[in-house]
Amino acid sequence: MKKLFKVALVAVCLLSVGNFAKAQTKIGYINLNALIGLMPEAKTVKSQLDIYSKQFTDQLAAMQTELQTKGTEFQKTQATMNEATRSAKQAELQDIQKRMQDYNTTAQQKFDEKSNELIKPLSDKAHTAVEAVAKEKGYTYVLDSGQTALVVAPPGDDMMEAVKAKLGIK
Repeated sequence: MKKLFKVALVAVCLLSVGNFAKAQTKIGYINLNALIGLMPEAKTVKSQLDIYSKQFTDQLAAMQTELQTKGTEFQKTQATMNEATRSAKQAELQDIQKRMQDYNTTAQQKFDEKSNELIKPLSDKAHTAVEAVAKEKGYTYVLDSGQTALVVAPPGDDMMEAVKAKLGIK
């Protein structure tokens, strides 16, 4: 009888521990990109990035105009050119195209670096607010629903409203 009681007691303890562990896991989700987009500072960052990108697009437009002008000139005069001049002009046009491609690649890299630099403080602020809300509400894990395809997501675990309130966003 004592052995049966001990086995039953151990079984109840094991079941209780399993249920206790399940009860402590609470999962929430939030779309961090949408949250960052709602922050008032995001408008300033966007305007700064627009101004920064305009520098590159203006330079590319100037290069494109140069290419078109020289290309049109080449087409008009290629029939009267000797072979050496024609080859030199073709090489010049190809050089302009290559410079445009290289500039475009460099511009994209610089824009991405500037974007990351300007968005990092917003991202850090959002992460801090999410961590604070998760701690307040008892969430063990928080998923970024913008990065993860959630199959099932109950509205009660969407942390967007609580984090917006924490950041003072209406």
